[in-house]
Amino acid sequence: MPATVLVGTQWGDEGKGRFTDLLAKEMDLVVRYQGGHNAGHTIVVEGQSFALQLVPSGVLYPHTVPVIGNGVVVDPAVLLDECAMLERRGVDTSRLVVSGNAHLIMPYHYELDLMTERFLGHNKLGTTKRGIGPAYSDKAARVGLRVQDLLDGKIFRQKLDVVLREKNALLSRVYNRLPLDGDEIAERYLEELAPRIAPMIGDTVGLIHAALGRGERIMLEGAQATYLDVDHGTYPFVTSSNPVAGGACVGSGIGPRDIDRVIGVVKAYVTRVGSGPFPTEVDRETADRLVDRGREYGTNTGRRRRPGWLDLVMLRHAVRLNSLSDIAVTKLDVLSEFERLKVCVAYEGPDGERYEHMPYHQSILHRVRPVYEEVAGWGEDLASVTRVDQLPKAARAYVELIAEQAGVPVSFVGVGPGREQYVTFAA
Repeated sequence: MPATVLVGTQWGDEGKGRFTDLLAKEMDLVVRYQGGHNAGHTIVVEGQSFALQLVPSGVLYPHTVPVIGNGVVVDPAVLLDECAMLERRGVDTSRLVVSGNAHLIMPYHYELDLMTERFLGHNKLGTTKRGIGPAYSDKAARVGLRVQDLLDGKIFRQKLDVVLREKNALLSRVYNRLPLDGDEIAERYLEELAPRIAPMIGDTVGLIHAALGRGERIMLEGAQATYLDVDHGTYPFVTSSNPVAGGACVGSGIGPRDIDRVIGVVKAYVTRVGSGPFPTEVDRETADRLVDRGREYGTNTGRRRRPGWLDLVMLRHAVRLNSLSDIAVTKLDVLSEFERLKVCVAYEGPDGERYEHMPYHQSILHRVRPVYEEVAGWGEDLASVTRVDQLPKAARAYVELIAEQAGVPVSFVGVGPGREQYVTFAA
């Protein structure tokens, strides 16, 4: 049976985790295909909130095999701590499989991430300082250490010694930092972490293809989102990998013909964390209302998110980039207190030209003005809604507007943070 991809359509924090969790109950494997522990998914189950960073959302279902694919960068200590947290809360993590080809985040990656952001000053990218970018840089430069290297101490130490000479020279001579001790790093990774993570390491490509051959159902779970994609996002204010649906093939080891559904997750408004352009960013008063009601703080970092009105220009482009088959809308309930809502349907460029899709040139994007349509709010609490016909007329019209403008149907609508607080939508 072909696979399903779930991808964010904005700048992340759309609520992908809760819909991955929703769909995971029908899946045999849930595969994380890129990113690292800079991504956070929050899932609320029976009043309990689970904040996941590396472990795929499907771990909460006992029948689902959670898989960390080759496209992910892994800090083994963070992964083990997350597994321990889940185990303490009664979640079995023994089914987790980690690709041997996934790359390791090393101590020098954290140092370089911190120093790079500091030296950029007001031009900083707003990274989470988790070492993600430097780990992907080493992967591209072919000097990275991989998860499988933990299983061979000799190879691990040889690779570490080579790369540490360069990293220590950079840290000490450019950033005036103390050099890192290779013996201490090797001891921690090989003696403390490797024995604990070794049972998780496996051939995830073989595992996935065997499941496909048996007709099993597979969910490919992306972290971050379309506009944080290193190629298609608002560069350079992006992540260091490819969250778009095409990245699911590279990051998991399957081909495009193995995918038959791509679900785009759309928050009913837009948020982003850190620096970068944001055409529909709202004023402080409106921002405070959205942040407070939507609890718009980073799952991992606690940073306040920057909120804005729904941007359909972004969404149309995301539909093209990801070949979306359908859409899941989240946090519709957050907008319940607004009497009027704005929706961006186009951009007006600096010379008066109209943009229906994202302009390719960053200088234009930084200077566009949103063209808004104002629509009615609904002013009703949606927490108890379980069917489409229970949605207020204005709320349903808002969802239908999203589907019409995107050109693909809306399948699910979130009406609260809980696992079961959604409705199946049919326009």
